[in-house]
Amino acid sequence: MAVELVMPKMGLTMTAGSVGKWLKKEGDQVAKGEHVAEVLTEKITNLVDSPADGVLLRIVAPEGSTLPIGGVMGYVGAVGEAVPGLLSAPAGIPKEASPAAQVPQAAPGGFPTERPSHVRISPVARKMAQEHNIDYASLRGTGPDGRITKEDIEAVLASPAAVPQPSLPAAGIAAAPLPGGASPDAPLPGSYEERPYSGVRRIIGDRMLSSWSAAPKVTHHARADAKALLELRASINETLEKEERVGVTDMLVKITAMALRQKLFMNVSLRGDRIVTFREVHLGVAVALEGALIVPVIRNADEKSLARISREVKDLSKRARENALAPEEISGGTFTLTNLGGYRSTEFFTPVINQPESAILGVGRTNDMPVAVDGQVVVRPMTALSLAHDHRVIDGAPAAEFLALLIELIEHPFRVFL
Repeated sequence: MAVELVMPKMGLTMTAGSVGKWLKKEGDQVAKGEHVAEVLTEKITNLVDSPADGVLLRIVAPEGSTLPIGGVMGYVGAVGEAVPGLLSAPAGIPKEASPAAQVPQAAPGGFPTERPSHVRISPVARKMAQEHNIDYASLRGTGPDGRITKEDIEAVLASPAAVPQPSLPAAGIAAAPLPGGASPDAPLPGSYEERPYSGVRRIIGDRMLSSWSAAPKVTHHARADAKALLELRASINETLEKEERVGVTDMLVKITAMALRQKLFMNVSLRGDRIVTFREVHLGVAVALEGALIVPVIRNADEKSLARISREVKDLSKRARENALAPEEISGGTFTLTNLGGYRSTEFFTPVINQPESAILGVGRTNDMPVAVDGQVVVRPMTALSLAHDHRVIDGAPAAEFLALLIELIEHPFRVFL
């Protein structure tokens, strides 16, 4: 019997993955545990192993396609072994069901009028799927006997790229217009280069769109006097070797973690109909890669020394650029910090919340500016801060309270580091 090769779950927050590259062709011999494909998520590239010895009988998901967790990528089995056809039972439908019973009848517009009755799905999940026009017959349920649960539908909603949509008839369907009225097939002016909007870039884009669409966000902007912070950093680094010196980001990770420890109402996540407040502070630190973005997590950052945080940030950033991070090192964050100050070009901006978290701190450049101190105008290095939060679970006043504490700790860092 052919064995399904499925999209694996790589990390706690992963809901979908994209097939980056097939390392084997249909008909190639494979051994159990041998790498057969690359899988991309918005955070990491990983390898998928063959689930059995045999031959790669069929590739179902071509390179660049996106699948939910558990979606069938292909089949492995003995030479000549029959494999399910393209219209065979999707995940969650008994294999003995006939192809005719697996395809829902469509209304004149091409959308299904009802789902197959033999799909195992809870009433709540069915209602959610119908409300959001999700073709749940093609989902793989995580409940008993493959039953589709409310959590499965929520996972799909968190990743729009993975939502199975009812198909439209090919005839008479024009390409959707782009913003501004331009068609995807419209002539392009002048000379240009192009690349596919696929793989990691598309997954990042889909996740950003999902976050932007789902969370009614508010962004607070403020400046903090960084004079004491920079002086303390210089003093600390005087006694350290070059490779051990701490950066501003390292210090901000510790400060932010300590502020979160005092204001746990910012360390929250909306999970369906539940608001979860985390007791541990796991701080994500955004790292820019070529054409991508990844967020390694410093776990229990409030409990770690500045020296240890600095070592972890350096190590995680280095291995992120080498694509050598494990899934657990980029999942499970409760709050994210993204620092664009080093580019010297950006002050205030609106960072996109790293779902399922509920807030993110953006740090812009530090400028020497005239400010009033004790009734006198002096020049001080002022750091731009942008705190974005999900207004569904965090109101403006508590967010402002948290930002005030951050400013206080940045301007008086000895309260954190001594």
